[in-house]
Amino acid sequence: MSTLPEDLVELGRIVSAYGVKGMVKIQPYSDDRSALLDIDQWWLARVSPRNGALLSAHTPIRAQRVREQGADLVAALEGVTDRDQAEAMKGTSVFASRSQFPSAPEDEYYWVDLIGSRVYLEDSGELAGVVLEVMDNGAHGVLRVARHQADAQGEPAPVLDAKGRVLEWLVPFVSEHVPEVDVAARRIVTRFPLDF
Repeated sequence: MSTLPEDLVELGRIVSAYGVKGMVKIQPYSDDRSALLDIDQWWLARVSPRNGALLSAHTPIRAQRVREQGADLVAALEGVTDRDQAEAMKGTSVFASRSQFPSAPEDEYYWVDLIGSRVYLEDSGELAGVVLEVMDNGAHGVLRVARHQADAQGEPAPVLDAKGRVLEWLVPFVSEHVPEVDVAARRIVTRFPLDF
């Protein structure tokens, strides 16, 4: 039995059976499918679509073959040999260990590595926020940043609106606006205006 890795990343969801021999169709969560295509040790679990809570334990499974099928992926999974087994997996989330991801090309990043990074303003060096999510607008990535400022100890403190909600800021993830990314230090520098 495989030991559950501590660095699992949710990469997609099984949306249906594919064919009659037990293959499954997977909707990847990112346009970069390299992790699902290149890693053969997956972990499956059911996750609540409302709050992301785990509804079942992670189960290891080997991906024997994976290929692209339009915007989705199609996979043959070890031990899944007929359509009924594959159909029963519908709605299951697919995870993989981050340590198994292929290396990203220079000046490219796995979006999961950016989440939680602190964002600093280039001109002042001030903390501006923390990355909540990376979205794709079709032309490029966009950082959804929860606005924060440094407290007296230099730690992030949320910036709230009049109703007590954390302000958010959308930053285009292009080199013109984000000249520096340090994944290891979880630090991003931007010149994008805060009031935009």
